[in-house]
Amino acid sequence: MVDMLPPDVRREVADALEAAERDQRPIPPLRETWPGLDVVDAYEIQLLNIRRRLAHGAEVRGHKVGLSSRAMQEMMGVDEPDYGHLLSDMVLSEDRPVSAGHYCYPRVEVEVGFVLGAALPGVDCTEKDVLVATEAVAPAIELIDSRIRDWDIRIGDTIADNASSAGFVLGPERVRPADIDLRGIEARLTRNGEQVAAGRSDAVLGNPVTAVAWLARKVAAYGVTLEAGHVVLPGSVHRAVDVRPGDDFEAVLDGLGTLRVSFTD
Repeated sequence: MVDMLPPDVRREVADALEAAERDQRPIPPLRETWPGLDVVDAYEIQLLNIRRRLAHGAEVRGHKVGLSSRAMQEMMGVDEPDYGHLLSDMVLSEDRPVSAGHYCYPRVEVEVGFVLGAALPGVDCTEKDVLVATEAVAPAIELIDSRIRDWDIRIGDTIADNASSAGFVLGPERVRPADIDLRGIEARLTRNGEQVAAGRSDAVLGNPVTAVAWLARKVAAYGVTLEAGHVVLPGSVHRAVDVRPGDDFEAVLDGLGTLRVSFTD
């Protein structure tokens, strides 16, 4: 068994990721520079940088689930998803264009966002608990990015890098979970008027509710609770789409709503 990285080395990795994000200068895969890094190290490194941002005034707005499709898990050689944090400094707006140059390798994904009206239980959280606690679902676009050069990532790389999360936007519509088939939401993404991706919500572990329940159980091991008011992004319904300066994206989720996000130079 490989020993976990010592605390000073974890801080070194966190420093490298923080600088890569700040300067938009991606770094080589973490597994090459720090071959002893494992999943536990990666989550602790993620938390180091999250705590730094919180200390500078950011607030936790929720969490995202990554690797929520079986195909992505197989590609990464894992048997469960991963997760990252959604912070107040990651909130995007439909009304304010985003600078593509602020990121290393930006991509977008369409998701069904869960807005919690009550806190979720931890280690014993069930899908029923998720449905009871969810105030509404909303159309969402997650902006993902990798501070790892050329998106050359494995599980430790992406977890340490906040599960490759960079931003998110929710559309204005809110639908109660009881009023929509959460497994059968068809979604389409257009870029500059041309459809570039499509999918259905059951691409997320067969049911996005399953991903939210998994998340509540997973973060409980780190002393974290999914609170009322938090947003949970359970995973993409389609492959990620590259962002180019000047792109204008529109996501349409049947029965749920429409939202847009645009990018400048």
